[in-house]
Amino acid sequence: QVQLVESGGGLVQPGGSLRLSCATSTLTFSIYAMSWYRQPPGKERELVASMSNAGEIINYSDSVKGRFAISRDNAKNTVYLQMNSLKPEDTAVYYCRAQYISQIRRYDYWGQGTQVTVSS
Repeated sequence: QVQLVESGGGLVQPGGSLRLSCATSTLTFSIYAMSWYRQPPGKERELVASMSNAGEIINYSDSVKGRFAISRDNAKNTVYLQMNSLKPEDTAVYYCRAQYISQIRRYDYWGQGTQVTVSS
């Protein structure tokens, strides 16, 4: 069974920082594109940041560009999301996602989510 385990969420004051981690021991991590999504209360899930399997292609949503940074360590099977200058509107459950498309099948896995609350 594939597992993606997020950690690092919590309560932080506006302007603060958090680093989320998403680790797996059950995927061939280095072939997967990794992404971070978030779902604010009462809203739909949205893409925050994504990174190709080798790390050469990175994308951010406009709302986090310049404040968040995605990175990965293929040796540790872990993807990170460094979140700086946090705002109350960043409050959400954050999910990591692993995707790989072979010639015959699409592989798509989600973590269980970690809560981030930005509040004074």
